[in-house]
Amino acid sequence: MRLKDVGERRVIAEIRRRLGGGGIGVRLGIGDDAAVIRSPGEWLLTKDLLVEGYDFRRSFHPPRLLGRKSLNVNLSDIAAMGGRPLHAVLGLALPGSTEWEWLLEFLAGFQEASCEAGVALVGGDISEAREILISVTVTGEAGLFVPRSGARPGDLVFVSGTLGDAAAGLRLLEKGARPGKDRAVGPLLKAFLDPEPRLELGSLLARRRLASAMIDISDGLSVDLAHICEESGVGGEVELGRVPISGALRRFMKKPLPLALDGGEDFELLFTVRPRNVPRLRRLGPRFKITEIGRITAGKRIMAVDPAGRKKPLKIRGYEHFK
Repeated sequence: MRLKDVGERRVIAEIRRRLGGGGIGVRLGIGDDAAVIRSPGEWLLTKDLLVEGYDFRRSFHPPRLLGRKSLNVNLSDIAAMGGRPLHAVLGLALPGSTEWEWLLEFLAGFQEASCEAGVALVGGDISEAREILISVTVTGEAGLFVPRSGARPGDLVFVSGTLGDAAAGLRLLEKGARPGKDRAVGPLLKAFLDPEPRLELGSLLARRRLASAMIDISDGLSVDLAHICEESGVGGEVELGRVPISGALRRFMKKPLPLALDGGEDFELLFTVRPRNVPRLRRLGPRFKITEIGRITAGKRIMAVDPAGRKKPLKIRGYEHFK
C-alpha cells in the first residue's frame, strides 16, 4: 500500500495517533491551525532540513533510523546551546509512491527519539513532492545558554566523543555496507545513520558555567571551530595528535585524520573552557568522553599543530552547501 492509496487525512491521523500526546507547557497541540504553548521564560528555536539525495538516500538509510536522525540532529543544536528540548514541529514532503510501511517505520523512529528526549510533537504539515523532504523545528529552554561568541584568548578547546566515524560510515554505505550485515564496521555505520545528541553533557556545561562557547560538529571540526572563532573574534590552534579517533575508524583507514577534521555529521560538542574551569571539567571525565585538542589565541588565524610542534594554517575543508 502506498501513500497515494491512503490519502492525506489518514497520514495526518496516523501521525496524530502516534505522536500527538501532550508535553511541557502544551495547552493545544496537533489538530488546530497552530499549537498553543505556555512558556515562563526564554526559548531556544532551531530547524534542520533533510533532503533526499543530499542528506540521505532511501537505498541505504532505514526509515526508522531516518526518523530518529531527523529529530536528533535538531536536538544536537539544542545540546550545543546547553538547553533542554521541549517541542517539535514536523514537516514532511513525500512522493505519492512512498510505501505506507516506510512512513510507519519513519514515525516509529521519530517517536523513539522524541520519547528518549522528552519532546512533544505539537504540529506540522505534509505535502506531496517528487523527492522526500523532512523539515523539523524544535523548541527548547535554557536558564543559562552557551553561544558561539564567548571564546577568549587563553581558553582551551575540547571535544566530546570521537570524530570522523560518521563520514567513514557514509563511505561504507556508498560502497554497499549495510547495518546488521557488516558487523565489523557497525559502529561507523551507526555513527552516520543514528547519531546521538549530547543533551546531558551540553546541559551540564551550561548549568555549571564550564563552557564559554559551544557548537555541535555537524559540518566538520575545521569548519565548526572556524564558526566559533569567527563569532568570538579570535583565532585558534588544534593539536592534530590529540584529535580523538575511534579504534573502528583506525581499522578502517590508515590515515583517518582528514575524516576526523573535515568529515562532518559527528554531532559531537566542540566547546571552549576558561583555564580556571578546567579542573571542574575534568571531574566529568568518568561520565563523558572529553578530549582537550587545542587552545584559543589572539588574532584571527586557525593553526594546525603537528606532534613535533610545527604549525601551519588549518585548511577549512568541512561540508558546505552549494560547493
